[in-house]
Amino acid sequence: MKKINVGLIGFGTIGAGVARVLLENRQVISDRLGAELKLAGIADLDITSDRGVKLPEDMLLTNDVNALLGNPEIDIIIELIGGYEPARSFVSRALQSRQSVVTANKALLAKHGNELFALARENRVDLYYEASVGGGIPIIKVLREALAGNQINSVCGILNGTCNYILSRMGDEGADFTEVLKKAQELGYAEADPTFDVEGIDTAHKLAILTSLAFATPIAFDKIHVEGISGIKPADFAFAREFGYKIKLLAIAKKRGDCIETRVHPTMIPENHMLAKIDGVFNAVFVNADALGPSLYYGQGAGMMATASAVVADLVDIARNLIDKSMQRIPDLGFQRAAVIDRPYRPMSEIISQYYLRFSAHDKTSVLSRIAGILGENGISIASVIQQGRSHNGDTVAIVMQTHKAKEQDLRNALTEIDQLPVIAAATAVIRMESDL
Repeated sequence: MKKINVGLIGFGTIGAGVARVLLENRQVISDRLGAELKLAGIADLDITSDRGVKLPEDMLLTNDVNALLGNPEIDIIIELIGGYEPARSFVSRALQSRQSVVTANKALLAKHGNELFALARENRVDLYYEASVGGGIPIIKVLREALAGNQINSVCGILNGTCNYILSRMGDEGADFTEVLKKAQELGYAEADPTFDVEGIDTAHKLAILTSLAFATPIAFDKIHVEGISGIKPADFAFAREFGYKIKLLAIAKKRGDCIETRVHPTMIPENHMLAKIDGVFNAVFVNADALGPSLYYGQGAGMMATASAVVADLVDIARNLIDKSMQRIPDLGFQRAAVIDRPYRPMSEIISQYYLRFSAHDKTSVLSRIAGILGENGISIASVIQQGRSHNGDTVAIVMQTHKAKEQDLRNALTEIDQLPVIAAATAVIRMESDL
């Protein structure tokens, strides 16, 4: 039986999961592949800690990555160390040595994916990355292969389990952001430094990849508008329920004529929408395609075994290409290179959306009319209003509005004027509302 040798760089949580799947499911993988997919070597700075995986005694376990990179006996390299460097250098060297690569590194691809895909094409090897978006959810394969006959109209998703857990708890329990974040850290759902997660950066890395797959354009992380969830208050969830909405951190990519719009921000979506039902640490991607229509892909977006499942699936696909001598059979982004072109991105100021606005106002007469007047002067019409009862101690009260669709720049112009009014006590809270995902 033919043997495909695999070298693993990074033996942390995900690396240990990959090793476990390759070793424990060796027979079922062989039955599907028609060849042996052998874990031939592992490189990591720490080769002494117990990962809970029993490795074969003859397996190479080293802290010298050079034992794997460029080794003619190693057919496929798995990169699981994360970050930009040295991951970029390792992947580049493997591709230049005509070793195919599997990675779960969304940050690396969001920043350097275009150059790495070019290296893979030049050297006639494969660079696969299913685990970089959505953990075990096979969304890359869906966009590259299963929907090959479709025009994609939009891709929207809940792509960060930490944020989804926090927002789910805040919505269900009325808890404060800081309190829920601390609990998420205690449970291991959030890092000690959660900035990449809660400020939307991790989600934006993943959206950059999905946008390229959906719309045949080079990866452009810097074109994505990004907002996090740290400013969301328990009161916002209560008002959202009154409007019939739930709050999620959404990654949104839409085709608007010749333009693309890409954004990551807290979003109110109707409580009967499929994405509104995704709670806890789970991820989901909602795709709207012309032939298939709407479809939802849901599952564990992170974790040892879910991510390992996606990595091993990529290994099997590349191994099949090696056996058939058909490397680069599927283009990196699912489109032939000539079809992948730079497309214009719509500026955030030109985005059209509905808006939830929460004003913190001193309890004075005519406040509501003054706010409504400024909104109207900027072309923004009000769909509904919720005003809390009168204050008995001279404190502020909340005035909440849902607008009809308006242009982002018009809203910002209006809020600049409103927030300067003496009767407004704090900056207005803004959450976009999406009903046509």
